[in-house]
Amino acid sequence: MSMQRGGELKVFSGNANPALARAICACLEIEPVRGQVTRFSDGEIRIDIDESVRGADVFIVQPTCAPVNEHLMELLLSIDAFRRASAARITAVMPYFGYSRQDKKIKPREPISAKLISSLITTAGAHRLLCMDLHALQIQGFFDFPVDHLPAGPIIADHLISRGLHGHGLVVVSPDVGGVAMARAYADRLDADFAIIVKRRPEPNQVEVVEVIGDVAGRTCVMVDDMVDTAGSLIMGATALIERGARGVYACATHPVLSGNAPARLEESPILSLVVTDTIPIPPERRTPKLHTLSVAPLLAEAIRCIHHHSSVSTLFRLNWKTA
Repeated sequence: MSMQRGGELKVFSGNANPALARAICACLEIEPVRGQVTRFSDGEIRIDIDESVRGADVFIVQPTCAPVNEHLMELLLSIDAFRRASAARITAVMPYFGYSRQDKKIKPREPISAKLISSLITTAGAHRLLCMDLHALQIQGFFDFPVDHLPAGPIIADHLISRGLHGHGLVVVSPDVGGVAMARAYADRLDADFAIIVKRRPEPNQVEVVEVIGDVAGRTCVMVDDMVDTAGSLIMGATALIERGARGVYACATHPVLSGNAPARLEESPILSLVVTDTIPIPPERRTPKLHTLSVAPLLAEAIRCIHHHSSVSTLFRLNWKTA
């Protein structure tokens, strides 16, 4: 199938996750755009595009993971560079959307940071956004152009099924009330029951378990979330499940933020294994035997192909996967 419709397909990578960008290009059977993102001696970011992109359909692969501000600035400058190079359309491919947890005001005099980031991406010159498992679905409404939102759940659920984690005796657990929709989608796909952990956050990155709603005694539990940062929620949740008689606890998260000493804490926790995806790269020194990484490159590549050919991205979703 020709890839020339609506301009030549081009994929460019910033420094956030070049391995994922290369894997996407391999799935699409194209070469990445020749160019690089470098620094001046004072730290200013420099973008060099070493080939013509005039009239091209450009996809910039750049999750805004740590260091978040550096990678965000790389993305903004890359968008501006391609806009000024006369690209016909620019799609920001952000498998992980940094600042997505700041989508509303919790207390007076707080910024709505996710809205500001969306405004910056728009002002830079992007025409479209492709992302995965946003922490807050309402962020899609912060943009005045199309946002394609992909769930990693089907990929992770198929992996769990291949390991025999499905059917009666399995309970899918949401680590908080806000994750009920995701947990229900997993439960439907795995033909399992689901439970909810009720918790409170006295401070950011701090969590206290209040109660577990659902029967977990004598059953295997799979906790599901969109991201794992300090791993505090998952570890405290797993401990609460074990205290209530769970036979074993597994965990899944799309985005492995894994800040601070999260890898060491996970290794010492009652969690048997943590399944994540490669939306965020994990350096070798931060990997643990409990981590298992799945690639989202084929899914992102197929979404890019659909967008490029103006075909439906929603056809990538399983009929039995409910995103909300």
